[in-house]
Amino acid sequence: MVITEGFTIQTQGFGDMVEVTATVAAAIRQAPPTDGTVTVFIPGATAGVTTIEYEPGLVQDFAAMWQRLVPPDIDYQHDRRWGDGNGFAHTRASLLGPSLTVPFHQKKLLLGTWQQVVVVDFDNRPRERQVVLQIIGE
Repeated sequence: MVITEGFTIQTQGFGDMVEVTATVAAAIRQAPPTDGTVTVFIPGATAGVTTIEYEPGLVQDFAAMWQRLVPPDIDYQHDRRWGDGNGFAHTRASLLGPSLTVPFHQKKLLLGTWQQVVVVDFDNRPRERQVVLQIIGE
């Protein structure tokens, strides 16, 4: 059985991290399958999905890592071509990836104790983002 649904989140851009674990877990509880996987997917080229221990210190460490790895204030060919100033956001999102698959058993996500599902918006402006869930199971 495959169920595809989604939800909307508001983001602030510039690495804004939105924790969505409870929303994903609620979708699993409401869907018919008892066991399977859920894929969390963010359409668009300037945001990504991952897991993290969602606590303030690590959220700050995560943001600092991106500043070191993919600085926003260097020259990007994308910005030269399009002039939108978000070449760094596209690059960061491509490294993080647009999706995450999590198994579930007896309608419970099989995440670790300190593991939460997050969407990270790297764009250079606030956005309304659609998050797609695809639940596969029996």
